[in-house]
This record gives sequence, C-alpha cells and structure tokens, in this order.
Amino acid sequence: MGGKNFNLQWKTDAFAWLLLLPSLVFLFLFTFYPIAKTIRLSFYQADLASPVPIFIGLDNYAHLMKDDIFWQVMSNNLWFALGTVPTSMALALLMAVFANKAIRGKGFVRTAFFYPTMSPMIAIANVWLFIYTPQYGLLSRLTQWIGQGDINWLGTPELVMYAMIVMMIWKEAGYFMIFYLAGLQNISRDLYESAEVDGVGRWTVFRKITFPLLMPTTLFVAIVALTNAFKFVDHLLIMTKGGPNNASNLLLYYIYETAFSFWDQGMASTLTVVMIAVLLLVAALQFFGLDKKIHYH
Repeated sequence: MGGKNFNLQWKTDAFAWLLLLPSLVFLFLFTFYPIAKTIRLSFYQADLASPVPIFIGLDNYAHLMKDDIFWQVMSNNLWFALGTVPTSMALALLMAVFANKAIRGKGFVRTAFFYPTMSPMIAIANVWLFIYTPQYGLLSRLTQWIGQGDINWLGTPELVMYAMIVMMIWKEAGYFMIFYLAGLQNISRDLYESAEVDGVGRWTVFRKITFPLLMPTTLFVAIVALTNAFKFVDHLLIMTKGGPNNASNLLLYYIYETAFSFWDQGMASTLTVVMIAVLLLVAALQFFGLDKKIHYH
C-alpha cells in the first residue's frame, strides 16, 4: 500500500514539474542567466579601452561609491519614488472607489481613468513635452494668462523633477486603479449592509472595513509602483535626457547612458547589480513588514 502511494505521489510530482518545465526554462534563460552574467561582468573592466575584459575585483563598486553623479542619480530616484508611489496609489484608490460606486456611465468612467495606461510611454512623453514647452506649451500659456510669466519646467533644475512626477502620476494612477477596483469587488456586500444597518458613517466604513480588506492589494500595488519608479526610462530619452545638469537623471537611464553612450559595460553591470539589490531590498522590506499586518479574506 505504501509503495503504491509513493509511486502515485512520485508521478504527481513528476507531472507537476513537467508542466512547470517550459516556464522554468524561460525563467532561467531570460532572468537567472542574465543576472548571473551581469554580476560576473561587474567584476571586470569592460570598456572601449579594454578589448578583452580585465578582472578588477571590486574596483567598479569602489569607483561607484566615489561617483558624485551616481549619488545624485540615486537621490533623484528616491525623490521620484517618494513623489510618485504614495500619490499615485492614493489617487488610484479614490478613482477605484468612485468608479465602483458610479451609477451612470460606469463603463465610461473606468475607461477614462484607465486610458492613460493604454498609451505608449513614448507617445505620452511627447504629449507632456508639448504641455511643458516654454512659450507655446499649454502650461506656459496658462501661467502667462494668470500673470505668472513663462516657466521653463524642463529646463529648470529645481522644477524638472516635479514635472516628471506629475506626468508619471497621471500615467500610473489608472493602472493601479484596476487592481483596487478588483479588490473592492471581492469585498462581501454583507459587511457594508451590516454597517449600514448599524448606522456607521461612510468614513468609518472605509477606515474599518474597506481599507483593511484592501491591504493585500495595497501591498501588491506598492511593490509594483516602487519597481516602476526605478525602471521607467523612455520619457527621459524624449523629454530631458537626464538634464539639466543631471537634475532629472534616474538610475535606469544612467545605466543606459553608461552602457550605450560611454560603452562601459563593466560599470553598467555594476549599476545594474546595485539596482537589482535596491529593488530586492525594498520588496523584501515591504513584503515582510506589511504582510504580518495584512488580513487575507
């Protein structure tokens, strides 16, 4: 009897691994293998002055720690994440609550909120480039009309990051709204009916019922939002190229410049390893920190 159970379990496990095999192959080829190659290359000098990569150990990392541009880029990315993640998540939640309760035109409301997500980042960058253009752009026309004069949003180091943050919030809020909308629709209506019978106010219902039950969705959205804050690069290529004076330069664009403008593959690999480490650390802190406080229903 025990032998039959063992054979059945072995066949079940083998069948499961066979089903997973195609995904594991692609995961290895396009995720684990490139990461391993990148980590290995980060220990080499591989630039235009080195036709053959030269092993230099941790020199790339040591040089990176002394690179002022790297620290400026990391600071930019931190402020970019702090500016986009909480605001886009809060706006997405408000949009989802409104779209979930809208009686008339529910389909139109959801489509309008989600529409920016459907547009390619290159197209959106061009649209917002026109909005921010000095003298002729829509925003410049508005500031001139209210008597504030012409403002060069993308050419002023103190303002360019705010301009990027506003554009990214507009782009991402509709995408996160879809997850919150799905979470809202999975909450039992009985809870709201019971609260209504007891005369509980709307704000209390949201604070005590809706938001706590949306915490699994919030954790997922937070991880995705933080990852997006470090991986967007298309808009910089179109709008600022990291300028002025690296005021809008972000980590992924700095990697792109190092690899394909300066052709320093070793340093680009080092920067990539740093980015992967930062994202893993942030995801781990979020997951292990918030997961204990989440009620899964």
